[in-house]
Amino acid sequence: MTAAGHLQWMAPPRPIVWTPAKGPALPESLSSGSFFSPKPISKRYLPWLVAIAFLMESLDTTVLNTAVPTMARALHEPELNLKAVLASYALSLAVFIPASGWAADRFGTRRVFSAAIAMFTLGSVLCGLSHSIPLLVTCRIIQGMGGAMMVPVGRLTLVRTFPKEELVQAMSFVAIPMLVGPLIGPALGGLIVSVARWEDIFFINIPIGLVGLVLVGLRLPDYRAENVPPLDRLGLVWFGSGIALLSWTLEVFGEHHAGGGVVGVAGSIAVLLLLLYWRHARRLANPLLDIGLLRFRTFAASVAGGFVTRLGVGGAPFLLPLLYQTGLGFAPLHSGLLFMPQAIGAMCSKVFVRYELAFFGYRTMLIGNTVALGGMLMLFATVGPATPVWMICLQAMIYGVLMSTQFTAINTLAYADVPPERTSRASSFASTFQQLSLSFGVASAGLVTAGFVTSRATERSEMLSSVHHAFVILGVVTILSAGVFAVLRRGDGDAISGHHQADITPPVPAHG
Repeated sequence: MTAAGHLQWMAPPRPIVWTPAKGPALPESLSSGSFFSPKPISKRYLPWLVAIAFLMESLDTTVLNTAVPTMARALHEPELNLKAVLASYALSLAVFIPASGWAADRFGTRRVFSAAIAMFTLGSVLCGLSHSIPLLVTCRIIQGMGGAMMVPVGRLTLVRTFPKEELVQAMSFVAIPMLVGPLIGPALGGLIVSVARWEDIFFINIPIGLVGLVLVGLRLPDYRAENVPPLDRLGLVWFGSGIALLSWTLEVFGEHHAGGGVVGVAGSIAVLLLLLYWRHARRLANPLLDIGLLRFRTFAASVAGGFVTRLGVGGAPFLLPLLYQTGLGFAPLHSGLLFMPQAIGAMCSKVFVRYELAFFGYRTMLIGNTVALGGMLMLFATVGPATPVWMICLQAMIYGVLMSTQFTAINTLAYADVPPERTSRASSFASTFQQLSLSFGVASAGLVTAGFVTSRATERSEMLSSVHHAFVILGVVTILSAGVFAVLRRGDGDAISGHHQADITPPVPAHG
């Protein structure tokens, strides 16, 4: 609750909703009986409820990284063996997120969201009680099952509660905790292992989870659909197995921990499983992931554009520590502090991103911002020993503004033309590919950097040059992703952005 209190000053300049006497302005299809209407007061508190869950997951994701060396020593294991503890959570998210939309429709958003917080909190407790890597991995998978439901179902509840003209503002607000987590998580993890036991890292989720459970039961609206089709279990097996194997393949391939034959066979099997799922989904009326949503141009552009963009910017968290510590010689503490301007810029962008979208519209905004984002990545290739610290901080802040603006626009565009009865499927689809793109982005950074940072780069100048080359490559990839957003038309997403032009054409689903 302390973190939430600190977030209050960062709220948008106008209240998200201050109409306690009225219920949420729901689309007609949602208010006709297909979904249960929330209590009128829920709209005031909903962003805070979702933000608490997002903060808990974001903190847990980042706070553990700092504690890995301490955990390895306590468990008498090499540090590399702890990678399974980190990777198991991400794989669990990728596998179980697709089922979140079906679960929300079948059991109701309030019940599923409560169960997700409870499972996440239970997994945290079990992790804190574990004293072996296999047990830790199992408990992290339980955590991932809860996290897989929290973010997409929370986002889905916002989409169904807020009218489209208020969605950007609501999404921007709940995204703040996901930016605060990486800002304070590593420092918090280091502090905990310095003054307490490493197990206490997991126990900090207990009070947050209990408060979240109480508030969700009292205030969260309960949407659920009637006549929900059965869960696509075969699709879950095909897709989950394929994604898990592909994620493992990319991680191993990027780090060169396995032979080429093993990686090739595993990658081929993963692709085969995903092709089997694609064939299965095209024949099924209600597949696990609704491929038919790609016929909506705005949704397809959001998913594909976000995926390609993250292939570029996803490498920045990997490259920036190399730039600051190895290339410039900063101490780890100073390197960590240089990340703060980026997080501050990302949080500040949430205040004015809705005004930018209203002025420019989605198409112009995304194309221009993507090019600027790629250019800023390439600009990091100019940072050297002679660069003033204030200039590095300024670049990092601008980069944070551009990155946060990019993904706020992408995440809200996804729901522009999706019918209300399919928003749960859209949320699952978008969240799944967002998680996958983050994993693939880190893998791509490893591959790109490995091509330049070789064993011969023993001197600081050679390492700095190699990192500079990698930044240029990732910047080019990001700029090229602007071409995906060029498929948008003038007027696409105007119902959400508030941008209107005289010659707007009605949104038409994209085919192919």
